[in-house]
Amino acid sequence: MDKICIVGLGYVGLPLAHAFSAKYKVFGFDINQKRIDELNSGIDMTQELSDVQVKEALNNKIVFSSNINDVMGANIYIITVPTPIDKDNKPDLTPIIKSSQSVSKVLKKDDIVIYESTVYPGVTEEVCVPILEEGSRLKFNETFFCGYSPERINPGDKEHTVTKILKITSGSTPQIAKKVDDLYRSIITAGTYLASSIKVAEAAKVIENTQRDVNIALINELALIFNTMGINTKDVLEAAATKWNFIKLAPGLVGGHCIGVDPYYLTYKAEELGYTPNLILGARQINNGMSKYVAERVIKLMIKKALPVNDAKVLVLGLAFKENCPDIRNTKVVDIVSELKDYGCKVSVSDYWADKDEVLKEYGIELIDEYDFESYDAIIVAVAHDKYKELEISNVKRVVFDIKGILKNSDGSL
Repeated sequence: MDKICIVGLGYVGLPLAHAFSAKYKVFGFDINQKRIDELNSGIDMTQELSDVQVKEALNNKIVFSSNINDVMGANIYIITVPTPIDKDNKPDLTPIIKSSQSVSKVLKKDDIVIYESTVYPGVTEEVCVPILEEGSRLKFNETFFCGYSPERINPGDKEHTVTKILKITSGSTPQIAKKVDDLYRSIITAGTYLASSIKVAEAAKVIENTQRDVNIALINELALIFNTMGINTKDVLEAAATKWNFIKLAPGLVGGHCIGVDPYYLTYKAEELGYTPNLILGARQINNGMSKYVAERVIKLMIKKALPVNDAKVLVLGLAFKENCPDIRNTKVVDIVSELKDYGCKVSVSDYWADKDEVLKEYGIELIDEYDFESYDAIIVAVAHDKYKELEISNVKRVVFDIKGILKNSDGSL
């Protein structure tokens, strides 16, 4: 019976560990001891799993540990660590490199290492495999093997959970590819798709979010054009969507750990090979500029209402990168806050989903719980959390800007 170790217990790794624990012996490894402690106490702060589901995993004898030696009984290692970008928008492979180094210390003959982290084509075999070989002193495709099965988790989505999303699989040999495919097929009710190679699977993953990023950039640019024309963008999209093959998307901020990051992995590799991906980079430029655009729109609306800008009190509702989710990674709301502060505004931020300590540590922002709309000159509803949809905010004496268009009345939206 295969014994599986999930390396990285975040938004991707933990649901995967829970799913596998129903049929296999599972180890969960994470370098964050605080994360291990909360899971062993039956709590998932990411809220991807309910307390009941965490306890189910514990009842299935899953072992959560920050000590790599505690997981050496596994024969299959699945690495689900983040693959971020640095300040220059270049791939930061540090987490995947360090995870590979850790696994190499306990890798045994005939073990399989499967990567789920989003990377550019070639990372598994050209970056990770040499690390595994060096640390384990084993030979790739002779005494150990690799696979790649990209994650497709949608944080905060309780409908499209890990077992209900079709899974791409691949392996370093035909035999290993089938074994990897069979392994995932045993828990993924939606089925699997066996790619022809690891590089094909890597490429398929990285273009999923790149395609979405480009499509959203088009809608954002259309919103910029229509707002200049004085036309309601939402009305335009509703009309256009009556055509059967129109892709209906909404304008907005593009943050998070996937859509706003993954395209840079592909563009990095393309430019390294001498090709400049103008369309993809242009889309990134448009989407990254939306926070500045929102701040400028709010300031202009304040000026029109004869509201003072310097020392104006502004309330921002929502900081997470998407609705009904505590994930604050790469949220573009912080850029709105920064822009408004540059104008001299005093900005307060609230988000009932986000973790206060994490927000303070990551962005230096102290979230507030209570607020009185009457005391603010401008209010920005930045995230479409469910509770915000019920708000009724008067915009007679203040500016109300609704980024996602969820309020009944506002002074503007994208």
